Amino acid sequence: MSDAVVTAGAEGAIVARSIDRTYIDAYGNQVEALRGVDLDVAPGEFVSLIGPSGCGKTTLLRLIAGLDRSQGGSIFLDGRVIEGPSYERGLVFQQANLFPWETIAGNISAGLKACGVYREKRALVQRYVDMTGLRGFEKTYPHQVSGGMAQRASLARALINDPKVLLLDEPLGALDAFTRMDLQDKILELWKQRGTTTILVTHDVDEAVYLSDRIVIMTPRPGRIEEVLDVTLPRPRSRGDRGFLELRTLILEKLHFVSRKKEPEYFL
Repeated sequence: MSDAVVTAGAEGAIVARSIDRTYIDAYGNQVEALRGVDLDVAPGEFVSLIGPSGCGKTTLLRLIAGLDRSQGGSIFLDGRVIEGPSYERGLVFQQANLFPWETIAGNISAGLKACGVYREKRALVQRYVDMTGLRGFEKTYPHQVSGGMAQRASLARALINDPKVLLLDEPLGALDAFTRMDLQDKILELWKQRGTTTILVTHDVDEAVYLSDRIVIMTPRPGRIEEVLDVTLPRPRSRGDRGFLELRTLILEKLHFVSRKKEPEYFL
């Protein structure tokens, strides 16, 4: 059972069915990124996608975000087909991608302005500044803050429009270990407060175990879902606990096995 605060009739259910995605690379080659992917994410659930580099994790996240279209299958949010980007789905990338000409507060408020609701909701900006630990940095610019602070601002910008689903594409991958652990705790805190369905792409097994309700293991290209593991460890979790280390070891073994799998060979 998820620790997120989920009320009756909660929204944010993601259902992906038979997702195929093929694209043409820079050399004109056809690359099959995803094949036959089925995934269900319950409202308020925290799910992590892990797998070898190039297995289609980010491709799947972009499809859920509505930034890309599949050639086969459909993805639904609360029963409605996802056909394009929407503020119902907040997205945070590996790089903060803040507007350099805007202050931290200005970046956080960008979504409200784009939706034309800034005047009536401007008080939310300070609320999200405080929630993400950025009080005192409202008037600074992105080049004046650390990478961790920039990602906090990016997280606030994604959440301020109250999305049903938060999509995280390795948002902590470029940070040092201590900043990364600090932001993991901040993400967990916000998730518990808001109950937002959250899908994280990560290469960090420890991060996936620390944060997730379930962990989705994907195969090398073409990306398919090999296995979905429930993380039943009680929260708050300690990275040094026996159960944590045992699950970490199990996942690493499964990733090693998946990475070594080859397509079957046929001899005629």
